[in-house]
Amino acid sequence: MNDQNKKPSQDAPKTVVGASNANTSAWRKLFSKKWAAPAAFMAAAAIIVTLMWVYQGPDETPTMSTTPDTQATTGTTAEEATTQPAEEEEIIAKSGTETMQWPVADRNAVKVAKPFYDINATKEERESALVQINADTIVGSTGISLSAAEGDKTFDVAAALSGKVFLVDKHPTNGNIVEIKHADGLKTVYQSLSDVQVKVGDEVEQGAIIGKAGRNEVERQLGNHLFFAVYQNGTAVNPSTLLDQQAD
Repeated sequence: MNDQNKKPSQDAPKTVVGASNANTSAWRKLFSKKWAAPAAFMAAAAIIVTLMWVYQGPDETPTMSTTPDTQATTGTTAEEATTQPAEEEEIIAKSGTETMQWPVADRNAVKVAKPFYDINATKEERESALVQINADTIVGSTGISLSAAEGDKTFDVAAALSGKVFLVDKHPTNGNIVEIKHADGLKTVYQSLSDVQVKVGDEVEQGAIIGKAGRNEVERQLGNHLFFAVYQNGTAVNPSTLLDQQAD
């Protein structure tokens, strides 16, 4: 057999060691750049977001859930944020159809000892409506003070409108306080009470007895009396403009 009939032997693949080392060195130099790591991170994030968008579909928007600890506050109290039961809604709605009555059981048994401070009143009327808080502070009365028509007697205090009691407190200078919420953003305030007969959450009918007239430090000179104030949407209004002027 001659040499021409022999198949040429196939050379084994050659490994280029120098080329491999060069590629490795090039990658190392690339990743040694300061911008390389952030660029790689952004590229990976873009790929992940794209995959999520494709998976969800272009018309779907991811939703976020919140817990009570992370929800934004709206400025309302916990009580105001709570859904009102049907009974409370009914009684507050009822107060919107009522005419405000004097906050006493017997209108003829009391007199206005200190009026509401009205900036448009006469000088004498404004002076009579001033309240001295301490030696250095004198303010205008934000309500009216009622005392017994004769002598220093106590008397029954009644709810001026139907509503819900949302505050019962004892103040160091204003005495025992009851506040009742009504329809149309109205709130009635009863201070200088004794023998309080209601508690927070009670639903009261117009004319219901909530306590008795008592004493406090702010108006000690009045003796037993009731300080009565009316607020609408947080602003004090003159109770005398809302009360039924006819005596019982």
